[in-house]
Amino acid sequence: MALDILIVDDERDIRELVSGVLEDEGYETRSAADSDAALEAIAARRPSLVLLDVWLQGSRLDGLELLDELKRRDPSIPVLVISGHGNLDTAVAAIRRGAADFIEKPFEAERLLLMVARATETERLRREVASLRASAGRDNDLTGSSTAINGVRATLKRVASTGSRVLVMGAAGVGKEVAARLLHGWSQRADAPFVIVSAARMTPERVEEELFGAEESGDIVRPGLLEQAHGGTLFLDEIADMPIATQARILRVLTDQSFTRVGGQRVVKVDVRVVSATSRDLMYEIAEGRFREDLYYRLNVVPVLIPGLSERREDIPALVNHFMAHYASERRVPTPEIAPDAMVALQSYEWPGNVRQLRNVVERTIILAPGDRIGQNRSRPAPGRSTGRAGRYGRRHQRNHGVAAARGARDVRTRISARPDPTFLGQYLTHRALHRHGTLRTAPQTQAARDHRNTRGIDVGE
Repeated sequence: MALDILIVDDERDIRELVSGVLEDEGYETRSAADSDAALEAIAARRPSLVLLDVWLQGSRLDGLELLDELKRRDPSIPVLVISGHGNLDTAVAAIRRGAADFIEKPFEAERLLLMVARATETERLRREVASLRASAGRDNDLTGSSTAINGVRATLKRVASTGSRVLVMGAAGVGKEVAARLLHGWSQRADAPFVIVSAARMTPERVEEELFGAEESGDIVRPGLLEQAHGGTLFLDEIADMPIATQARILRVLTDQSFTRVGGQRVVKVDVRVVSATSRDLMYEIAEGRFREDLYYRLNVVPVLIPGLSERREDIPALVNHFMAHYASERRVPTPEIAPDAMVALQSYEWPGNVRQLRNVVERTIILAPGDRIGQNRSRPAPGRSTGRAGRYGRRHQRNHGVAAARGARDVRTRISARPDPTFLGQYLTHRALHRHGTLRTAPQTQAARDHRNTRGIDVGE
């Protein structure tokens, strides 16, 4: 999204000239002729930068007084002061009051653009840091080459260049947020904010304040997530959990891209693309009276269904290798190689938690069996062993969750096909694995390992 710059000058020619120069360089501009119009524009939407004439003839507040008021309301707004000949002392005073810099009239376009770039550098860095923090540790692609996931990617690429609303559907853990981020990254809004609204994590009484922001006596108390997403993408995660009252207000935003803050009367205009996601059957929610039918049809312009992991088992090897490389690099250990029998076991499991569950199992494996060699003291018994309190808990855990090992399964394939508990699967792959030359294996224990099973320490490496 282009940075939003507010130009405050009492001379119309200056406003139009500066606006034209900045727009040619890709900036978004607004203008105000006096202090009241400037404060109104800032209350409607926070600008990335204010270009402020120091005099403002005929205005209720002059430039310096308006600068004080801006800094009182929001000290983080950068202000670039425009001064005329002989006003250097005033310009220096403005900097002391919080202005980022000043530029003297008359000025060349190149000089103006340089000063604007400097003044907005902090804003750019803030956005970049926020984006990096938001995406840190997250997957940035739908890994796999199956027909199902290739179809999803193709749909996202086709719709990315449009402004159409997208409804992403799928079970928990399939990667709905990953799909939404891909859609944002492939769109023309890629440089703008990607803001996540998790309705499930908000209390009903605070949903509207979080979305629309709050206002008291005409002053912004806090901008909402909709304002923060201006020019970018708003991702409504688990939309079915949003209260009915809030659904009605969201419907208005989708209709005319405007809303009022909580406690305020001023209409705020925004430009956002809405991408929503759900793991529920919205038609059932509509029939039960928990979701608005008109909102469903507003959101469901382009439906995208993310298949479960059991529907694209051919992608499991690529996903496992991706997660293994990621977590091994994160922990600075060699990337293990998955033996064929282990991969067969992973591909045979149903994965009710989908990609998220697979990722957790791989991460657990890297943590509990790092490096090229395992040479650790077995402070905990392997699954299925019973010693002391830990053994009793292990038996109770197996009994309560239907661990396949407790049913007497005889090999890896039998264990997996018997739908073991996912916790057991991760423990089985780590505690009972042999790790030779960086290769993680799920074959039965060697005789040497069995001979030492009752010792405190076991070295299963070579």
